[in-house]
Amino acid sequence: MEKIIFATGNKNKVKEVKKILEGLDVEVYSKKELNIKEDVEETGSTFEENAILKAKAIAKYTDSIVIADDSGLEVDYLNKEPGIYSSRYLGEDTPYEVKNKEILRRLEGVSKEYRTARFVCAMAIIMPDGECLTAVETMEGYIGTEASGKNGFGYDPIFYPNGYEISSADMTMEEKNDISHRGKALRKIRDIIKEKLGD
Repeated sequence: MEKIIFATGNKNKVKEVKKILEGLDVEVYSKKELNIKEDVEETGSTFEENAILKAKAIAKYTDSIVIADDSGLEVDYLNKEPGIYSSRYLGEDTPYEVKNKEILRRLEGVSKEYRTARFVCAMAIIMPDGECLTAVETMEGYIGTEASGKNGFGYDPIFYPNGYEISSADMTMEEKNDISHRGKALRKIRDIIKEKLGD
């Protein structure tokens, strides 16, 4: 069984990754579970650059497959903020409830047609031989007028995917994985792993 290290300490992300890679002959571990304390400075100017930086930093510690992602929310009306700074928006340890309230406040009175937004996910995978491959995907939608839902995390409660009347935090994990930026990027990564492992 192939070991995969996912370069995150976020248990929600690990849960999503394990779910989508189910059925492959792999065992997924977070860097936290393996006690890798490397904290990567995200100095890239795009999600993809940051994902590669994270993957390369963790690959130094292991001969296993390493996957890293960088993802975030782009709100068109706010010049694509918070963008690559999504996790550090309003400060490193600011709760998402506060971040969500601030985005809603900044969009107060803005009509739905101008509230367009997307989640972006870039994934980088480094194979044991050092080969690095990436996948970038989006989930398009808009920012609602209030936070709703308890299933998601991060900006999910204020983001409403196109074609749905509910926020991504109102969706089940299965529903969300079907359409989410991370779900789509991971399925591409899954195909890469499958091909490389000859499954």
